[in-house]
Amino acid sequence: MTIHVSPGSNPALVLNADYRPLSYYPLSLWSWQDAIKAVFLDRVNIVSEYEIAVRSPSFSMKLPSVVSLKSFVKPARHPAFTRFNVFLRDRFQCQYCGVREDLTFDHLIPRSRGGQTTWENVVTACSPCNLKKGGKHPNDARMWPAQTPYRPTVSDLHNNGRRFPPNYLHDSWLDYLYWDTELEP
Repeated sequence: MTIHVSPGSNPALVLNADYRPLSYYPLSLWSWQDAIKAVFLDRVNIVSEYEIAVRSPSFSMKLPSVVSLKSFVKPARHPAFTRFNVFLRDRFQCQYCGVREDLTFDHLIPRSRGGQTTWENVVTACSPCNLKKGGKHPNDARMWPAQTPYRPTVSDLHNNGRRFPPNYLHDSWLDYLYWDTELEP
């Protein structure tokens, strides 16, 4: 097959069978190669296409820009506990001072004092605040998080993810994404 597009270009937005993105942050995208493979395996419907095509001597196909899964994938009710998901829950800002740079995570009750690494005991903190709090309890350090840490749902993370649209959004994707321009990250 003769290809006239670069491997990293022209990703396809992946929608669940209900036409909602599988994920907002990171946005559910497949490479054009994976999208074409899914089309040939009859796993997706093409919803929208780019004007760019891939060709071989006997075949031509426009690249999919939006695909929907043929089978509904039930989202998990509770996301995995990961550093990224803690940051996303806390909107990528230090829960002590509000800055958005040099982020780490902090145990409210320090591990050295028996604190667990759980949704309810970990918050996003910038390195300076994390160092300042050190191994102290929030009351001893006189540092309290802006929001009480909690176990988020997938919906909570999707809602927060909408606050951080990617740098590139193809026009064909916009009908399927609900970016609230009034929200500030």
